[in-house]
Amino acid sequence: MSADDRRHDPDGHSHENVSDEECVDFLERIVYFLDNELDRSDCAAVQLHLDSCNPCLEKYDLQRTVKQIVARSCSETAPEELRNRVMMRVRQVQVEITER
Repeated sequence: MSADDRRHDPDGHSHENVSDEECVDFLERIVYFLDNELDRSDCAAVQLHLDSCNPCLEKYDLQRTVKQIVARSCSETAPEELRNRVMMRVRQVQVEITER
């Protein structure tokens, strides 16, 4: 078996029959997997790959964590005072533009 057909996790376990090309394909589909945009059979295939390929699982975990952090950050709202100041400035700029 060639090095391209085997993956190793940090514990030294090998994951046989996983090629670099397969990993590239699955890594491209991780985003869709995270967003629940794959059909049932594709989800099963991605999950099976993640269960057997620790390097891809680590990349999946990283993508999932980043997605969660971004989602949390986007749900926060600015304080009312800040929002009012921003809106006032936007209106000022709109008036300046229309007066030109």
